[in-house]
Amino acid sequence: MRIGIDLGGTKIEVVVLGEGGRELWRRRAPTPSGDYDGTVRQLVDLVNAAETELGRKGTVGIGIPGTISPATRLVKNANSVCLIGHPLDKDLEKALNRPIRIANDADCFALSEATDGAGAGGASVFGVILGTGVGGGLVYRGQLIQGINAVAGEWGHNPLPWPREWETGGGRRSDERPGPRCYCGRHGCIETFLSGPGLSRDYEAATGIKRPASEIVSAAADEAEAAASLQRYFDRLARALATVINIFDPSVIVLGGGLSQVEPLYTEVPKRWSEWVFSDEVFTRLVPPKYGDASGVRGAAWLWPEAGAANQPP
Repeated sequence: MRIGIDLGGTKIEVVVLGEGGRELWRRRAPTPSGDYDGTVRQLVDLVNAAETELGRKGTVGIGIPGTISPATRLVKNANSVCLIGHPLDKDLEKALNRPIRIANDADCFALSEATDGAGAGGASVFGVILGTGVGGGLVYRGQLIQGINAVAGEWGHNPLPWPREWETGGGRRSDERPGPRCYCGRHGCIETFLSGPGLSRDYEAATGIKRPASEIVSAAADEAEAAASLQRYFDRLARALATVINIFDPSVIVLGGGLSQVEPLYTEVPKRWSEWVFSDEVFTRLVPPKYGDASGVRGAAWLWPEAGAANQPP
């Protein structure tokens, strides 16, 4: 059996998958805030609880909001900052007495949807997270591509392509150059436009009113400025995904995160991306996730494949 863990900033979710991806066990627990040692203990306790109740041991895969640096073998780029600089995989391997596989949570989402989700059957799948941040993961013929620097799929920290200026009403204009400042220290990253806070920022720039992304989406059917913000979001997502198609040319793009629930994305974005994709036709499919919020934890379990679990992931 495969044990998958989604290690988030506020909660830890564990799922156990049996043959064919059948779910055998699931549990959630709070993440010890700012406590690395406590987090390791909580992870070990959850694995032990699953194995005790099911009466057997399993492989363990973990999705984290960051990644293991190939240079230092320590956690890097994690928004759960207490993980940064620690050898999480080695500490867990020692505590559980077995090999552990760790991947970025967006990679786990992509792997889940490519394995038995909305992207199943596609030769190449790009999984996208559109939430508080923007992330992505690449899967080719069932294999997760993590890259030599462990940053494959980190499209959220590329600049928004083909920047433009918008008329936002009320005499206001919005210029995408240089773009909002990102926490990474640069301006105009895709994440600053396509995250939930990015949509809220766009609406506030046009109206002077602060409003969460969920309210903007709900208001778009009746309010002109909310609808305009959503149209700008569709345009920006189309341009950003066009660069992914131009480089990776995926069969399927699966959207996850809170903004993946905006149904018009799946018709409006493909209408627009053809202008930017370097091809006469675009056959890439844009689809919602099959497993929704559960994809990350399922993908962590799938870090161990059906056979050859002793091999290192690609």
